[in-house]
Amino acid sequence: MNRYETIYILKPTVAEDGIKALVEKFKGIVEANGEIETIDEWGKRKLAYLIDDIGEGYYVYMKYKADTAVPKELDRVFGITEDLLRNMTIRL
Repeated sequence: MNRYETIYILKPTVAEDGIKALVEKFKGIVEANGEIETIDEWGKRKLAYLIDDIGEGYYVYMKYKADTAVPKELDRVFGITEDLLRNMTIRL
């Protein structure tokens, strides 16, 4: 198993319940075939530049151990999630 870290930014218009649901959804994908070390919700922060005329986002940092298929599945799910602005996964 490899170690990864993923940071994703949710749209600021998402309600608090929606944020919790999305964090749990992404956490569940990792836990299905891996092990989460930490999840830090950094909250709403100003973006360095506008993305689709949006100036801030809700940041979430996740560090985990998993097989190589898990980041691919996360990337696939991130791609079809409308409330996501950006995401990045790095193998440590």
